[in-house]
Parts: sequence; C-alpha cells; structure tokens
Amino acid sequence: MYQDEVVLCAASAYEEKYYFNEDFQGLPDQVKDELRIMCTLFTADVGGVLEMIFAEDGTLYFKTEAADTDFSYDEIGSVLKVKQYQAEKRDLLESLETYYKVFFLGLDYEEG
Repeated sequence: MYQDEVVLCAASAYEEKYYFNEDFQGLPDQVKDELRIMCTLFTADVGGVLEMIFAEDGTLYFKTEAADTDFSYDEIGSVLKVKQYQAEKRDLLESLETYYKVFFLGLDYEEG
C-alpha cells in the first residue's frame, strides 16, 4: 500500500502549527494526544520543525530541521530531546511501528 516514507505527524515552531496525517485517524485518541504533546513540546523546547516519519520498512524515526536564519534553534538540545523520547516513549514508538507494519504494509504481526 505504501512504498515511500510517510509522515505520521509534525510540528513547526515557526508557524506554531501541528500536523497529523489523517491516514492514521484509526489510532486511539490517547495515542493521537500523546503524539501532539510530544511534537509541540519538542518545538517549544528546541525550536525548528519536528517530523515523525515511517521509513519504507516501517521504522519510525524523527526528523528535525531549522531555518538557516534561526539562531535560537538548539541543535544539541534537539538531539538530546529525540534520545529522551526514544527512551521514555519506547513502548509507544514500538507499538506505532507494529501498527504501521501490520495495517499499512500488510505484514503479519510476527513479521513486524
């Protein structure tokens, strides 16, 4: 069904907006709320833009970037915040990967 990278959600400190991919509307509200909180807190803390993206193989990764003219963007803080999320939200992130692999890539649960 999906063959390229797919954005799950994103937030921008510049536009002060949050984006959630409607293809994932089937996720529980609690999970959608947690994603919104993670993304918006990230951009409030370090600035820039954060995207949570599924790679072609179903791996969920974080992509951060900042405008060239954004001297307030905390590049070191962004790396540390991503590592913090990966540690603290490990179960959530692994569940999201499994969900994507099963419902979007059509893999068996055991394969995911």
